[in-house]
Amino acid sequence: MAACGALLLTASCAWTGDGGGGGTEGRLPGAPAGVTAAAGSATSVHVMWNRAPDGTGIAVYEVYRGAVKVREVPGSEHMVDVVGLTPATAYVFTVRARNSEGRSGPRSGRVRATTPAASATDAAPPTRPGSARGEPVGSRSVRLSWGASTDDRGVVSYDIHQGSSKIHSVGGDRTATVVTGLRPGTRYSFSVRARDAADNVSPAGDTVRLTTAPGTDDARATAPTGFRAEARRADGAYYLDLSWIPLRADGVITEYEIHLDGRPATSLQWGGAVPRERASYSFYAGRDAGVAYRVRIRARLPDGTWGGFSAERTAVTKP
Repeated sequence: MAACGALLLTASCAWTGDGGGGGTEGRLPGAPAGVTAAAGSATSVHVMWNRAPDGTGIAVYEVYRGAVKVREVPGSEHMVDVVGLTPATAYVFTVRARNSEGRSGPRSGRVRATTPAASATDAAPPTRPGSARGEPVGSRSVRLSWGASTDDRGVVSYDIHQGSSKIHSVGGDRTATVVTGLRPGTRYSFSVRARDAADNVSPAGDTVRLTTAPGTDDARATAPTGFRAEARRADGAYYLDLSWIPLRADGVITEYEIHLDGRPATSLQWGGAVPRERASYSFYAGRDAGVAYRVRIRARLPDGTWGGFSAERTAVTKP
């Protein structure tokens, strides 16, 4: 079994396995991971975080602007729009979880967002998003894309609606997202609206109707892609160097689980800037030459469930 070591500066390493455990009674909730904040308009910021894994007993998430608690949302949700803000102003947000016993855990890391300047004379909404498309990604996710809107002052964000309810928001420079946390074998309707700094909202784009795959699946469509694993010798020991392309989801993926020879070996969690294009990680594999390790990796999705496993690679510690 490999041991933790040679971590990236932004990652922390923790062992997984059978020992320890027990219930969650008397334990404080952990700090929410994957917190992001992005301006939705000149007077609003969209704050998101990763849902806690199933079974941790989170009753409420508390959202703070600086030292002030501004919103509470049920534990089943992982995003909120903070409104009534001042244009052209920088804000700092944190989130913390409160369990069913009323005990609050530590706050998340701080995230910053700056609202754009507003124009009192801007009454024209952005154009309607076009070319909306989508496809199921297994039984619990869908991938959506749309054509860019235009606006005389610039598109600040896109609102994603499920039926009549807004479920997500992305920056105005994005025209695609993956929505997770859906139910298997269920039909959904999605649409997209563009928003500018003055909070003018476009008409809804085309409605995209999709049905998730029935039952359970291996979540292959939510697996990291481009996975590579190589053994490296340094200072008389061997290390496994891993790299992969993260899934682009409706949140930030911060946690991964690494399997060696079909069993959980170690997990890692980013505490700083999360790689978006290609992630890499290295850990200690011992001093024995001629050992072949079968390696694969999977991510914890923003909805708290595990995604699919990457392709399995073999790394050999050569003399």
